[in-house]
Order: sequence, then C-alpha cells, then structure tokens
Amino acid sequence: MQDTIPLFPLSNGLFPDGMLLLQIFEVRYLDLIKRCHQQQQPFGVAWIQQGSEVQVPGQVPKLHHVGCMAHIRELEQVQPTLFRIVCQGGLRFQLHDVQPGPYGVWQGSVKYLAQDPEVEVPAAMQAHADRLGKVIASAQQQGVIDKLPIFPPYHLDQCGWLANRYAEAMPISAELKLQLLGESDPLKRLESITHML
Repeated sequence: MQDTIPLFPLSNGLFPDGMLLLQIFEVRYLDLIKRCHQQQQPFGVAWIQQGSEVQVPGQVPKLHHVGCMAHIRELEQVQPTLFRIVCQGGLRFQLHDVQPGPYGVWQGSVKYLAQDPEVEVPAAMQAHADRLGKVIASAQQQGVIDKLPIFPPYHLDQCGWLANRYAEAMPISAELKLQLLGESDPLKRLESITHML
C-alpha cells in the first residue's frame, strides 16, 4: 500500500515493537507530535544517510530507503516548547520519495512492508532467547522492568521479535542495522545476528 507520511529523520532509527525515547524541541516537530498524539496517528522514522537531525536552512537530508513507523505511547509536556515522548515501532516501510511539507516537516512517499510472519526460534539459536529471557526475568525480580527499553509482550519464541531486540541493542553500525531492518525473512535476520554475536 502506498502512502504519504510525515518523516522524523534520525541518525539511529527504530525497529518494529522497539522503544524510542525522544525530546522534541524544534517548532516543526512540536506541531507534528502534538497533531499525531491528538489524532492517534503514527509518524515515520527515517534513518539519515547524510545530513543533520536538526534543521539546517537549505539542506535536504539524504535518507535511507527503509524506515519504521512510530506510534506515540506517552507524551509529557515538560515546558511549552519541550515534549518528552515514548514511541513504539510499527510497520516497516520503503521510502520512495521525499518532499518538503508544512512547517518544514519532510513528507515521504512510502510503501509499507509486511509484518514479520511468525517463525519459531530454532533450537540452535535458543541460547539467544534464553539470554534475553534472563535479562527480562532479572529486571522483573529487581522491580526495574520499567527501566528496560523493551515493551511487553515478550515474544521470545519468535525469530523476528528476538532479532529486532538484539539489533537495537548491539553496538553495530547504522548500515548493518539497516540491513537487518530491511531483511524480510525473520529467520535470516536472526541468523545474521547470530553471526555478528
């Protein structure tokens, strides 16, 4: 399905079901986030290939061709010109065209990518699920689960969900993360994570 969406360019993007914490202070994004929150509409998080997160007059950021929708879960207005928001990743998209939009917010022509099919974690990779499961269980026992940047439910038995959580946390380049985000086969994505680990 083709759609035109508002874009929020970031140097480090978002994965489906992932958690994104943002401080919003630019006027163009204060307006965008307020409207998205009121209308319960997501916005697109696009990864910057070249350019700056903060608007530079006359500069058009070069964006990577794969991104992820962000749904606002929490919004706190710290000051009239400062919002803190917590977002959850939704559908991935392919970005085909970028145009300037109202108030300086970039608009993207996108095609949504299918949600990951449910593929169970194979026995050979179960150790990765167990490792993350221990981190979650430990955070629950210590009463600090709200500090863990992972939304429930915890689909530890699903290749796609598990691969995405590792991809977010691993100290790897944006290019590698983008390759993982663009991989349509959740088992191949988890296999790539296994090779990197």
